[in-house]
Amino acid sequence: MSQTTDFNDRMLSLGLARVSEAAAMASARLIGRGDEKAADQAAVNAMREQLNKLDIKGVVVIGEGERDEAPMLYIGEEVGTGEGPEVDIALDPLEGTTLTAKDMPNALTVIAMGPRGSMLHAPDVYMEKLAIGPGYRKGVVTLDMSPSERVSALAAARGCSTTDITVCVLERPRHQAMIDELRTTGCAIRLITDGDVAGVIHCAEPEVTGIDMYMGQGGAPEGVLAAAALKCMGGQIFGKLLFRNDDEKARARKAGITNLDRVYTRDDMVTKDVIFAATGVTDGSILPGIKREPGFLTAETILMRSKTGSVRRMTYRNPVKQG
Repeated sequence: MSQTTDFNDRMLSLGLARVSEAAAMASARLIGRGDEKAADQAAVNAMREQLNKLDIKGVVVIGEGERDEAPMLYIGEEVGTGEGPEVDIALDPLEGTTLTAKDMPNALTVIAMGPRGSMLHAPDVYMEKLAIGPGYRKGVVTLDMSPSERVSALAAARGCSTTDITVCVLERPRHQAMIDELRTTGCAIRLITDGDVAGVIHCAEPEVTGIDMYMGQGGAPEGVLAAAALKCMGGQIFGKLLFRNDDEKARARKAGITNLDRVYTRDDMVTKDVIFAATGVTDGSILPGIKREPGFLTAETILMRSKTGSVRRMTYRNPVKQG
């Protein structure tokens, strides 16, 4: 009876959407309340509760942090009923805790699932990231190129001027030199304050978001989540782990990484077919946020399967008990 333990992405995908929706709904009441920790905790609690209803033997490989830092949904935590397929889970219960607390755009709940051993166990360090959308030949841009060379190469591949390219960059002091160099090409730069999983996903739908490329340094775990999304939507992502000290290198070795200089492609970070779900918390370029109406909360989720390349958008209207 091996079929009961196979990774049936079609059957599991709707369950994954429910997990994502539950986290978004739970954090919705904390939008604009100025309390990042409370918003994150509400999302974590709801996500964990829903995950534990799924018939999976799940292990969190990208989560809220190491066990000593995170009481729930920590890396290595087992979730699910314990019946069914063995799966890896990468999640960010609330990508954009600051965005939620300040009621700013593009806060999402994000989760990906694949067969056991399918996702890179990325340590909680920085990663140099570069991403573009689908339809380009392999290696049209690389991490070896300078920021301006990447813009020129992408413009040439698209058959347009560098002034027609828009690059998404996380607004941080560490990126100032890169931004200055990008400005010399005449490209447009969309600066985001938080949420670089959303930043990378933007590249996959340039006709919707207006963004052609993402680059800069952000969290390595978020790089794996973004790779899972691009595995479903198409597109390329490259990541290289960055280490500030020996402690961070030790963290990588503990996660089983031996080559600290390796450049990871999308298919290195996510080696098998995965499913991916994201639900909008605040309004964004990919998804609208949670809408409140008298007696109802409405959420929109994007649900994707890399096996089929299908992208499904789902609206969930949920009656809210009046207190």
